[in-house]
Amino acid sequence: MKFVLFTLTLLLTAMSTLATASDAPYRHVVLFKFKDSATSEQVHSLEIAFGELVKKIDTVAGYEWGTNVSPEGLNDGFTHCFFVTFKDKAGLEAYLPHAEHQAFVAKLKPQLDKVCVLDYVAKP
Repeated sequence: MKFVLFTLTLLLTAMSTLATASDAPYRHVVLFKFKDSATSEQVHSLEIAFGELVKKIDTVAGYEWGTNVSPEGLNDGFTHCFFVTFKDKAGLEAYLPHAEHQAFVAKLKPQLDKVCVLDYVAKP
């Protein structure tokens, strides 16, 4: 019986690691470097506006954000990281052209110096 349970556990573990891109979470990582001229009030307003997208676009499955606290000094001026999770790539594809996302981008661009975006399929 122990051998059967062990074999079943190995099989389930192997199956979970073989998840395809279509059923693995899709991550959207966004880094912002704001212009020196952006006021703290403007930046705070954009932090809030980004978070509100979660309520307005139903393909967002998860969201978190924070500001750089690394002691390494390797952030190249990027201060904000936003981490958005979608069920799959189709969720991101619906999010990007969404009117609410586009309105946020229009509000963001005048205050933005640089942006870095990285998308990936989550692996265990």
